[in-house]
Amino acid sequence: MSVRQLLYLAPIAAVLLASSSVVNGQDGVAEELVVLTDLAGLGRDENSVTYFKASNAGAYERFGESIALSADGTTLAVGAIFEDSSATGVGGDQADFSAPNAGAVYIFTRTGSNWSQQAYIKASNTGASDRFGLSVALSHDGDTLAVGALGEDSAATGINGDQHDNSIDNAGAAYIFTRENRTWSQQAYIKASNTGRIEEGDQFGYDVVLNGNGDTLAVSAISEDSAATGVGGEQDDDSAAEIGAVYVYSRDGADWSQQAYLKPRSFSTEMLIGGILFGFAIGMDESGNTLAISGFNEETNRGSIYVFERAGSDWFEQARLVASNPEIGDGLGSAIAVSADGNTIAAGAFDEDSALVGIVPSDQGIDDQRTDDAIGAAYVFVRRGDTWSQQAFIKPTNTQVNQHFGWTLALSLDGDTLAVGAHFENGGSTGINGDQRDTSAQDAGAAYVYSRSGTTWTPRAYVKASNTFARAEFGSSLALNDDGTVLAVGAPREADGAAGINGNQAADSAAESGAVYIY
Repeated sequence: MSVRQLLYLAPIAAVLLASSSVVNGQDGVAEELVVLTDLAGLGRDENSVTYFKASNAGAYERFGESIALSADGTTLAVGAIFEDSSATGVGGDQADFSAPNAGAVYIFTRTGSNWSQQAYIKASNTGASDRFGLSVALSHDGDTLAVGALGEDSAATGINGDQHDNSIDNAGAAYIFTRENRTWSQQAYIKASNTGRIEEGDQFGYDVVLNGNGDTLAVSAISEDSAATGVGGEQDDDSAAEIGAVYVYSRDGADWSQQAYLKPRSFSTEMLIGGILFGFAIGMDESGNTLAISGFNEETNRGSIYVFERAGSDWFEQARLVASNPEIGDGLGSAIAVSADGNTIAAGAFDEDSALVGIVPSDQGIDDQRTDDAIGAAYVFVRRGDTWSQQAFIKPTNTQVNQHFGWTLALSLDGDTLAVGAHFENGGSTGINGDQRDTSAQDAGAAYVYSRSGTTWTPRAYVKASNTFARAEFGSSLALNDDGTVLAVGAPREADGAAGINGNQAADSAAESGAVYIY
């Protein structure tokens, strides 16, 4: 699969938690996985998982392509990038199918143990193929929502420009919605300050992230073409195809403004020719002062992570992180998650090839690289003062070729609970800690949960859907609540035809309609 094909398979989510012990770093399948942790009173088996579908579920809408949770785990946002309604705003006509692949976002809330849908959200300028909902982010209180739509076509720039100019295909846009007294409304329509060329859009909105209070927003544009370097460079230089850029915005009251335009400090000739898709994934700490940005395609797709810091309103590049075992094609930065204090960064490398399992000493992976196995890995980096180091090299507890472990990630706020998605995993079991040797459901997908005590990481759970389907790609998106006791997992290619919450999970009647699971 080419990188260009990957651009529309952004992170996706579902919710859950558990724990266990594993024989670490041994070739093969882990022998021992025992559930130890109750899932915040929500249950811990497949019979008590909450199962979400779109209220207007339809085939090929890919509900669950993206997800986000509030810090307390009681507000869930779900993107469905190929939803077809031409409605605009909040609460429009869900049965209008006249705008193919426009996209939508659904908000669910929990009171006690009961979930209900609170809102159906569309862009204010809905257009076919906008893919609104490719990325979503929530503030910690769940009252501010950011949505990316990388296929939006307006040539507008800045904040609240002309939404109806459709002259640049795939220019991209981001939207801010706010909630007051359970009612949602759009607060801002955000475009890049250098929207792009007529012939090729920048895909602004590929990823979005908010800080804790929702007053700082970062938006990536992975196909942005400027050869500028550092912070605040020349935005109108289009000499470096698909280098990518990240834009930072701040909110004062209800007013948004652009604060920074970020690029790597320097580029090699190879990077300028091949593009690095800077911003393929982004992550931010609670304060909004630490921002981690993927250089996914850098160095022949070995990948890297750039760390930027903010002092006052000024941004600077603080560090560049690479894996302990970099290899061509590994794709470090396929996913990024950052702890609340900004001192722990987890990064996925979905195409890493070593066949080790569990928590592996960092030097062990170097001698176990296999060509194009695409098993995947996750790396944890920690900061002491201004110095970063790799703390852990993490593998699935049941390595399989092409499972894409590390395609998605989520961290608890303290950085001590990590969830990793493997959307092409082939396990046929259901629920938590099922039989990992069962490979009867191709590309069904899985999520894995790890925990940290001190500096030591331990595998805790192997998570599957409650209705495992082949090709459902469970684990395409992930979200954790603040303390890691609620996990949301998206399966955008799940095929059940139900609508709403906790419907019939056994009807294979709506291909790629998608689902989200909360454990």
